Amino acid sequence: MIEQIRLRNFKCFGEAAVPIRPLTAITGLNGSGKSTVLQSLLIAREAGHSAGQVVPLNGPYGMALGEANDVLRADASAPVIEIGITDGGAVYSYRFDVPDERRLHLTVAACPETPPPTLDRSGSGFTYLMAERLGPRDQLVVTSEDMEQVGVGVQGEFTAQALAMHETDVVAEGLRHPRTEQHGVVTLRTQAEEWTADIVRRLRITAQWPPALTASLLRYEEPNSFGAQQVRPTNMGFGVSYALPIIVAGLLADVGALLIVENPEAHLHPRGQSMIGRFLGRVAGNGAQVIVETHSDHVINGIRTAVAVDETIEPSEVRILFSGEGDAFEAIDVGPRGSLSQWPAGFFDQMDIDLGGLARARRSR
Repeated sequence: MIEQIRLRNFKCFGEAAVPIRPLTAITGLNGSGKSTVLQSLLIAREAGHSAGQVVPLNGPYGMALGEANDVLRADASAPVIEIGITDGGAVYSYRFDVPDERRLHLTVAACPETPPPTLDRSGSGFTYLMAERLGPRDQLVVTSEDMEQVGVGVQGEFTAQALAMHETDVVAEGLRHPRTEQHGVVTLRTQAEEWTADIVRRLRITAQWPPALTASLLRYEEPNSFGAQQVRPTNMGFGVSYALPIIVAGLLADVGALLIVENPEAHLHPRGQSMIGRFLGRVAGNGAQVIVETHSDHVINGIRTAVAVDETIEPSEVRILFSGEGDAFEAIDVGPRGSLSQWPAGFFDQMDIDLGGLARARRSR
């Protein structure tokens, strides 16, 4: 499991040591380095798969980082980027040369002989879901690669294929929805439906990969509708399409897996945002590592609820990293009752600021 990410001369970071726990929520101002932390993991993982040559800055994992000079800190004393990852107590160091000419890659100058174990996993053992996931589609693509090595895809594009292939798999006990005790159905599809009911709305989910068709299908049914007519994703809205890849990836994540999710709150009602925070807390509490980038106080409160109410994850396993006006993250710990160790200026205080302004406006009239 990853314990720390160390960055030097990478984008906005001159020198930074980022502490990581089993469940790490990264939040803060726009453009303050949140995505950069995630991209450092993707670049390190790609370096381990590049045969020691170069790492493309555009394409893998949906990255679109531009030219090599774009990812070198402006005031760097040398054209060198370093990424260090502490995994299981061992330190894995990467060094990349930044070419002088316009290049769309970094040159791998130094790379560990063996990659960090957490970054070396495949399939559902390593999942990165980018912020720009696929919206509603009548059909989804399928991969010709070994599905066990792919997972749900960077944009959730293989979600239907993964769900169709694994729908009867038994979900680990620690990941099962609390309602499971009422009916005892523990397959991937039924558990995905249970979590979808809380995060979005109650639906029956049908995932198909029809023979002789290089496409997969997702269809939904509203159980209380007349005749339970199937509904196309395009008529169901964005919330299901954005949340379902997270749910399926989380339910497939085994002990030691790494799940990285950008903006899990996208297109969700506040209740759904809170519930997806609680769900991710359960995934991390079951032994996977979860790193979340979020702008949602509801997701943060859902994680706090996972600690204090659900008790599915220990408080010592949770950390919130906040990036404000400075160039360093402030670490916020969660107490056993969901309390926060500190509340920095700018950390989800806008509602108080706005309500205070409205109250003063009412009093002045």
